[in-house]
Amino acid sequence: MSKRPQQTIRTPVEISGVGIHSGQRVRMVLRPSAPDAGVLFERVDLADAPEVPARAESIAPNALRRTTLRHGEAEVDTVEHLLAACHGLGVDNLRVEIEGPEIPAGDGSARPFVELLLSAGIAEQRAHKKELILDEPIFVRERGVTLVALPQEEGLTIEYVADFGSPTIPPSSFVYRLDAKDFVETIAPARTFCLASEIEELKGRGLGKGANPENTVVLGGNGETPPMRFRDEHVRHKVLDLIGDLFLVGADLRAHVIATRSGHGTNALLVRRLAEEREVREGAGKIAPESGFDVREIMRLLPHRYPFLLIDRVLELQGYQRAVAIKNVSINEPFFQGHWPGAPMMPGVLQLEAMAQLAGVLLLRKLENTGKLAVLWAIDRVKLRGAVVPGDQLRIEVETLKVKNNIGQVLGTGKVGGKVVCEAQLLFTLVDA
Repeated sequence: MSKRPQQTIRTPVEISGVGIHSGQRVRMVLRPSAPDAGVLFERVDLADAPEVPARAESIAPNALRRTTLRHGEAEVDTVEHLLAACHGLGVDNLRVEIEGPEIPAGDGSARPFVELLLSAGIAEQRAHKKELILDEPIFVRERGVTLVALPQEEGLTIEYVADFGSPTIPPSSFVYRLDAKDFVETIAPARTFCLASEIEELKGRGLGKGANPENTVVLGGNGETPPMRFRDEHVRHKVLDLIGDLFLVGADLRAHVIATRSGHGTNALLVRRLAEEREVREGAGKIAPESGFDVREIMRLLPHRYPFLLIDRVLELQGYQRAVAIKNVSINEPFFQGHWPGAPMMPGVLQLEAMAQLAGVLLLRKLENTGKLAVLWAIDRVKLRGAVVPGDQLRIEVETLKVKNNIGQVLGTGKVGGKVVCEAQLLFTLVDA
């Protein structure tokens, strides 16, 4: 199966409503975005409008009954239904301006967001979407919950097995193969639900403040069955949630995913495992970058030259928000000749320099920054967590926290084999070259 073109929407659209857990009224505007930008939430109700990217690293831990994304101090709650609509329709790039802490609930399904995206019009883009093709199973198991992603030749299939331990709701299952037209008809309308026995506990945890019969189906109460859109609507909604969570992998997944009693917490564990696999395969060249620079293009932006150019290739560029690069650490590096020759390790200051160089690439891509230099002014919150030795491939990630006037603040992370080895916040000023 060939890679598909990335997609965004043609025109801005907006929706307002109450958050199902917060109970707060929220206005949200969806805008078109550039290829490889992904879905980026912008909390326009907060000072400096902080941004929260929709990807695996942003998943907040311990968010009960929902998927919450967090970046710095900013959070966006209950993103799964909007992301399911994006995943189901193949919409990859959006800027989401949101005036509040939580996505509007709508009717508790993904259908309002599907209708919103379709009303905006869906536009193909020149870049292609990355694919993650598995060579072997990846699984998660936790307290009777299992999730396994099995290799599959084409597309994404989700098989959900539900067992809620309730005598009034028998075990059931549903198998679904992702398809845009079929998603609109058979998955998107499935509404969120809870068991009648859970209501008091959820209220005690401060959840469900915006829940009502219009957006939440209550099962297993006094024996009366509420009007259902599908006989197995609750299982279809579990599939919907998983489709939304899998959007955060950052690539089209070719796999057969089998989920038994899984919720957002265990979905997140699988998503992180899959995202780590994507990173490893990208570093090994098994997922070709659709955007990025080779060393010649890097040198057009940066003044650095051998032996002080410390990034070999830029793998990924997401607008002006994020960049990913690699540095292949060889025993021939000149710094190894005098830095612990008997036990060579890449100096931590050079790991930070590699971050700074990649941040320079990210900041200098803007047209108004052409002809400038990104000068490092300050380094804060430095943590060196592990050794980088000859033969390692250092994966460097930088993310823009703030750009204002000629000042840019960037968060940098270095990884080897998926494990963080260094991190820091970098402050730059842009000056005329």
